[in-house]
Amino acid sequence: MDFESNYDIAASANFIHTHNFIRVALQFPDNLLKHSTRVVTALRNTLQSTEVGLFVMADTAYGSCCIDEVGASHINADCVIHYGHTCFSPTTTLPAFCVFGKASICIADCVESMSKYALTNSKPIMVLFGLEYAHSMQRIKEALLESSMSCRFDPKSEVHFADVPSSIMFPSKDIKKINVLQEPVSDCNGASGTMYSIGGLTWKLPEGQSMDDYLVFWIGHDDSAFANVVLTFNACEIVRYDANENRMVTDLFQHRRILKRRYYLVERAKDANIVGILVGTLGVAGYLHIINQMMELITGAGKKAYTLVMGRPNPAKLANFPECDVFLYVSCAQTALLDSKEYLAPVITPFEAMIAFNRGSQWTGAYVMEFRDLINLPQMEVGNQEEEEARFSFLKGGYVEDFENQGSFYFLFLASMLATE
Repeated sequence: MDFESNYDIAASANFIHTHNFIRVALQFPDNLLKHSTRVVTALRNTLQSTEVGLFVMADTAYGSCCIDEVGASHINADCVIHYGHTCFSPTTTLPAFCVFGKASICIADCVESMSKYALTNSKPIMVLFGLEYAHSMQRIKEALLESSMSCRFDPKSEVHFADVPSSIMFPSKDIKKINVLQEPVSDCNGASGTMYSIGGLTWKLPEGQSMDDYLVFWIGHDDSAFANVVLTFNACEIVRYDANENRMVTDLFQHRRILKRRYYLVERAKDANIVGILVGTLGVAGYLHIINQMMELITGAGKKAYTLVMGRPNPAKLANFPECDVFLYVSCAQTALLDSKEYLAPVITPFEAMIAFNRGSQWTGAYVMEFRDLINLPQMEVGNQEEEEARFSFLKGGYVEDFENQGSFYFLFLASMLATE
């Protein structure tokens, strides 16, 4: 793949020119940092302007998939150009242009695998993919249409593709209007349906249909984006096409097993008396709202709460807070699931906290990864009369009484004061 094409040099320069940006932050993950100087040189040659300042950002405070608005603010950047894998979490203050890269893929082999499932599966197929393969989707559609001429299926009705609406993100002003996982919509012809959005991908299903009616065909790596899809659509049959090895992967036992682990952590959290809220992002739109929402939820359940800001969490950092029985990690969907087996206390997500600290909530198997989907949910009542009754603890094997509300505590810790990464 041509270097300038792979890094969208022309499109990046057009983004800068169109919006008259002067100070541009270039955010690279660790694995792409070696190409940063070539990218800067190529951008300067294309921009042909001495007024535009290009600043390379390397070590991000949180997950590299999120737009690092904190780092960009240190050099008063007007925008961020993000390279590599991205979670597409909406920004708070800065516009961003995402460069996904263009991973190679064997179109013929991918289409053959897709056709096989279209012929043998009774459900229609919804094709989702890693953003690094977005550049090849149009060619896959065309190849699938050609192959259908010799097969017994109609690709227009049996195979559906998600889209990437745009590589550009602008700050979200109203968190209540941020795109959520699914919302009812109507097109210009009056046809209603449900619009889905996850990890930068969007697609629409006709009215009366849900994702349970589809087989999910994922094109891409077994990474955090795929884990997000598997957990969110855990009721769907899912297959993965590994573009690196040109093979299908249907055994998702390890991913399904994660749900059992998460249920166990929810039960652990119910017995917690002190909860540490870990701030895992300072840029994703709505993070302050969900932190306040979680604080009200925790204190309403009669528990103490601490707020901790420390960058990327690790066992050594969290070991500084042995009084915390459980940690609640507020971050983007693709960095939310921490494997807390090495930690002294379990680490849960805001969705799991909603189940653990609300007496009326029950585990149904449905799983919400994006905290913005929780923001748009109706507020649950906490502190009701049911709290006066003893609660049965599965871990302790008996009835227990929750502690009375003892207030909340806020702490701010810098990463430099704690154990190093």
